[in-house]
Amino acid sequence: MTLKVLLVDDEALARARLRTLLAECDAPAAAPAGEAANAAQAMELLLRQPVDAVLLDIHMPGADGLALAQALRRMPQPPAVVFVTAHAEHAVAAFELEALDYLTKPVRRERLQAALQKVQRAALARGDAPAAPPETLLIHDRGRTERVPLDEVLYFKAELKYVTVRTSARSYILDASLSELEERHAAHFLRVHRNALVARRALRALERHDDPEEGEGWAVRLTGVDEVVAVSRRQLGAVREALAL
Repeated sequence: MTLKVLLVDDEALARARLRTLLAECDAPAAAPAGEAANAAQAMELLLRQPVDAVLLDIHMPGADGLALAQALRRMPQPPAVVFVTAHAEHAVAAFELEALDYLTKPVRRERLQAALQKVQRAALARGDAPAAPPETLLIHDRGRTERVPLDEVLYFKAELKYVTVRTSARSYILDASLSELEERHAAHFLRVHRNALVARRALRALERHDDPEEGEGWAVRLTGVDEVVAVSRRQLGAVREALAL
């Protein structure tokens, strides 16, 4: 198998060095699936395509590698994390985050190959278990019952006695409680307002917004829809943190 690896380091030369070393590895083989200079870029790439492993620097502008590793643990199928850093003092914190390995710079090919072997063993072990079916919502609408994949939902919004379920294609009406949906799907959705949950993967931007009813405030823009979703002042910190990761 050829492992797909994401390279995350704010130094272009360090990423180039890792690319060269990956090309020299053959047991198992590995290939870069993308590069990122910070945690935000890395999360954006990971939400678009899964990878087997992340070669992750610790000291980066903005959210550091430890914060990114913490965020990756909340993903439904997190990639293996291998820290690559010049700072050996972070090893204990790295392994507390269930990092598969910890490489110090300058990285030697033999040491990287050994780390990739750990990644391969972990991937094969996961492959032994049957894949979990994708989560869906069962929606009854106008005499029709439909299963809507959870990973297509961009937001839930409570309206009167029902919840609007919005995908990029259309809206549905769900007879459910917003609090129940939040508790059940907290890993995938973030509370941004007393009446709204948004998909973490779809968060694109936080911006000023003038609401006709609530006045000037904040809203999030989501990938896949034109409308924005209002953000309460109480949830501003959580939204900023989610965007940073």
